[in-house]
Amino acid sequence: MLPVLINFLHFINQFSMEIFNTIIPIFAVIFVGWFAGYKNFFPKTFLGPANRIVFYIAIPAMIFSAVSKADFHENFNPGALAAALISLTLAYLLAWMAGVGLKLRNGNLGSFIQSSAHSNIGYIAFAVSYYYLGNEGLAATGLFAGFIMILQNLYSVAALVASAGRGKPQRGIGSSILTQITLNPIIISAAGGIFFSVAEISMPLFISRALDILGGMGLPTALLIIGASLSSRLVKTRLAAVLTSCAIKLILLPGIALGLFWLWGIPKAQHLPILIILASPTATVAYVMAGEMGGDPDLAAAVISLCTVLSSATFVFWLHIA
Repeated sequence: MLPVLINFLHFINQFSMEIFNTIIPIFAVIFVGWFAGYKNFFPKTFLGPANRIVFYIAIPAMIFSAVSKADFHENFNPGALAAALISLTLAYLLAWMAGVGLKLRNGNLGSFIQSSAHSNIGYIAFAVSYYYLGNEGLAATGLFAGFIMILQNLYSVAALVASAGRGKPQRGIGSSILTQITLNPIIISAAGGIFFSVAEISMPLFISRALDILGGMGLPTALLIIGASLSSRLVKTRLAAVLTSCAIKLILLPGIALGLFWLWGIPKAQHLPILIILASPTATVAYVMAGEMGGDPDLAAAVISLCTVLSSATFVFWLHIA
């Protein structure tokens, strides 16, 4: 018993710096956002416009600035990307099987599938990468983010369209999938940054500083918005489905990826940014997509809420064993 206690205390001591310097500050800001929302400091009319500013301006500015300054050939590993895409594919397939096993139907099934594998890259993954790995880690995360976002958006839309029942997706939604992806501001900013990085183009100083100012407001505002959007009420009404979805998202998906990284001998420096992406909680856009495409917005909101809270603990675990 004593050796076990000693090992546990050693673990706590060894990783206390990572906890306090990375995870706790991020989720402390999320808690502040939740408290502000609970006290009605944020009117309902505030969250929508604030979310659009972050999504369309602040986060893209931050990503473009970081990725454009990165060394593409040093940070990009095709094997690491292949492992990520394979893991993502398996997670969506396993989520589909689990949803059928839980006897979910129609919009419930579609929302369950996408909520189980659609990572919150723009708000959570970039925040953890920036505060844990610094600017270089953020740049590496941005290099891979565009590829992963394209695939997870394709799979999410496919799951919602294929499983839509009484709530039908909007007319012509299938033909607009490519447009939705190519017009995604985070994907555009990551692609633009990759082009500048590969071409080794340097931005004028005044543009670089302007992007830094805009990007500086992105992560804090995003974390506050996430906190203000959390809901414990919805979690209680869909507990079995929500817990299963969170287990796939926070444990199974990053676990498969890490196993492939180890199997293929991919260095930690090159796979850690991807692991952070895949270990992130469910994306808030899952709620929006569920509402627009015949899914179950309440189920998506419940998974987002619980996944976000639980990821404060699972991130510590994955950062430890990576």
